[in-house]
Amino acid sequence: MSTRQTEQLLDGLDPVKPVLIAGPTASGKSALALAIAQAQGGVIVNADASQVYGCWRVISARPSPEEEAQAPHRLYGHLSEDAPYSTGHWLREVAALLAAGERAIIVGGTGLYFKALTEGLADIPATPPGIRTEADAMALDVLVAGLDAETSAGIDLENRARVQRAWEVYQATGRGLAAWQTDTGQPVLAPQNCTRIALDADRDWLNERIVRRFDQMLEQGALDEVAAIAPRYDPALPAHKAIGVPELLAHLRGTLSLEEARETAIIATRQFAKRQRTWQRSKMADWQHLSLG
Repeated sequence: MSTRQTEQLLDGLDPVKPVLIAGPTASGKSALALAIAQAQGGVIVNADASQVYGCWRVISARPSPEEEAQAPHRLYGHLSEDAPYSTGHWLREVAALLAAGERAIIVGGTGLYFKALTEGLADIPATPPGIRTEADAMALDVLVAGLDAETSAGIDLENRARVQRAWEVYQATGRGLAAWQTDTGQPVLAPQNCTRIALDADRDWLNERIVRRFDQMLEQGALDEVAAIAPRYDPALPAHKAIGVPELLAHLRGTLSLEEARETAIIATRQFAKRQRTWQRSKMADWQHLSLG
């Protein structure tokens, strides 16, 4: 965001209400959250599914130690890479932070977290380990074919994690994820009790930022981060699916050149950003939208 846009936003921002900031990867969400915290106070709370893991600072674009020192930050890097973690886990942690009374500035690119926070989350039974193991070994198209029609029509069928979760729920409970979601309870943070901001980034502008940021990650030690987990890499772990990790690991193992790994990771990041923009258009139409680029 430009300085002028930030100033205009701050002028109209309620300094008491919690703030939610969503946007595609590399759009400047964290910088905006820090600007709000510095101007009005508040605790910056992570809403990015990759930034919760302690093994990733560079590869997940977590705020730097210098940025974290400028305002309180919560739910960043607080989990081990093999820790079980779901939207439900995140929601319970955020609910506890909100109950503590501090003004929260919740920022990230995981749309499902924001949906659960402001619309409620269904109380779905945990998936038995055997079903998860079976799902881990299945191809995406097979998982898609195993969904009920209502759920299949309502989720991103290219998102492996979402499809697998829906398949597991159906197998474990005999009831589709969409049906469970109709029984959702009251939200932790109702929309009228917070300010919801969605950053709308021009595609070409964002694509250029994605390239620059990935090159910056390489300069800051992304390869070293991936090398550190290489001996215990497990493609089934959510933490190890972070964009850039499989690609750089392939380079470290000699399968890809560094330039090939870089290009593959940039393409994957752009595809992810496209899915995030699609989510915002369909799920966040009633948020306050700010155009960038």
